[in-house]
Amino acid sequence: MKLFNKITIDIEQIIFPIIYIIIGFIIYKLLKKLVNNILLKAPKMKKQHQQRANTIRIVILNIIKYSIMVIVLLAILANFGINVRSIVAGLGITTAILGLAFQDLAKDLIAGITIITENQFEVGDTIEYDGFMGEVIFLGLKTTRIKDYRGAVKIIANHKLDTVINYSLNNYLAIIDLGISYDEDPEKVTKALEEIRQELNGKVPNATGDIEIWGLDEFDDSNMKYRVAVETKSMEHYGAQRFLRSEFKKKLDERNIKVSCQQIEVYDGK
Repeated sequence: MKLFNKITIDIEQIIFPIIYIIIGFIIYKLLKKLVNNILLKAPKMKKQHQQRANTIRIVILNIIKYSIMVIVLLAILANFGINVRSIVAGLGITTAILGLAFQDLAKDLIAGITIITENQFEVGDTIEYDGFMGEVIFLGLKTTRIKDYRGAVKIIANHKLDTVINYSLNNYLAIIDLGISYDEDPEKVTKALEEIRQELNGKVPNATGDIEIWGLDEFDDSNMKYRVAVETKSMEHYGAQRFLRSEFKKKLDERNIKVSCQQIEVYDGK
C-alpha cells in the first residue's frame, strides 16, 4: 500500500508539472492572439502608428510571457513540496535591490512606455529638446534618437524627455511680409494681391488651404508691409514661404508695383 501511494505521488509529480506547462502555454497563446487582434488589425493604420502599436504589443507580450513563466515555475515547485512563500519573499527583496541598482533603467523603460502609449511623439516627428531640434529617427523603450538638419544625431535617455516641443502635431502657417513702396496706391496694391492670390491658389507646395491676404499690417520706415499667409503641412512652411516670396515679387513686378526693402538714408552733416 505504501509502495502504491509512493508510485502515485511520483506520477503526480511528473504529470502535474507537464499539465501546468501546457496550461501556461495555452493561456499565453490565447492572450497573444487577443493582443495581436487588438493592436495589429486596426483598419488603415499609418506606418508610424503601426510601429507604435507593435512596440506596445511586444512590451505587453513580454510581460504576459514572463508572468506566466514565473507562475508556472512556482506552481511546479509547490508541487514538489518546496515552500513557495519563502521564495516569493526572497524575490521581493531581490527585486527591491535590483530596482535601486537599476532605477535609471527602470525610469527609462517607464518613460518609453508612457511616450508610446500617450502618443507624445513618434518616429518621423520633428521635436525639440534642450535647444536641439530634429527629426525622431528612433524611438525605443530606453532611448530616443533625434537627427537635426545637418545630420547630427542626439541620443537621449527617455526619462529625461520631460519637456519636449513637438512641431508635428498640427499644421503650420507660412507667413510672409511684403514691403510695398509708399509711392503705391493702397487700393491698387490690395486689388493686385487679391488677383495674385487667386492665381497661386492650389500651387503652393504642401499647402493645406487657400492663400489669405491679411492686408496692410504695419508702416515701416521706408515701406508699407502687407501680410500674406497660407496653412501648410507640419514643418513645410519654410518651402512655402520661399515660394510665396518669389511668386509675389515676380507678379507684383509684372503689375509695375514696386516691392521695396528697408532703406537707411545717410546724410553728410556738412
